[in-house]
Amino acid sequence: MTDQNLAMASPDAVTIYNLCRRIDWEAAQRLGRYEGSANDRSDGFIHFSTGAQVIESARKHYAGIAGLLLLAVNSARLGSALKWEPSRGRSAVSHLYEHLPIDAVTSIRELPLGPDGLHLFPDLS
Repeated sequence: MTDQNLAMASPDAVTIYNLCRRIDWEAAQRLGRYEGSANDRSDGFIHFSTGAQVIESARKHYAGIAGLLLLAVNSARLGSALKWEPSRGRSAVSHLYEHLPIDAVTSIRELPLGPDGLHLFPDLS
């Protein structure tokens, strides 16, 4: 993916999503910021997905895990620390190279598990 395509895939203000364990969000509320999951901290950035990507991300990385939250975030509140980069599938994904300010989160939804072990998502359109 070219830089031009990445720029086109990352408008100034778009809702992006983070999958967060409830225990990690509770810790974030005490700290006043979300520092990411253990995997995020290991990778050096917080992973985000678009509405079109987040269900597959949950299936791939969190199937069967109870207590998962869906954080909706206004990307414009993250400034230059948010980078849109090509993924393995060549679509643009967003990574935040600092902690997530609590006030950038616009909604938090629980993601219950369905009988197949996959999370049940609200309408993201």
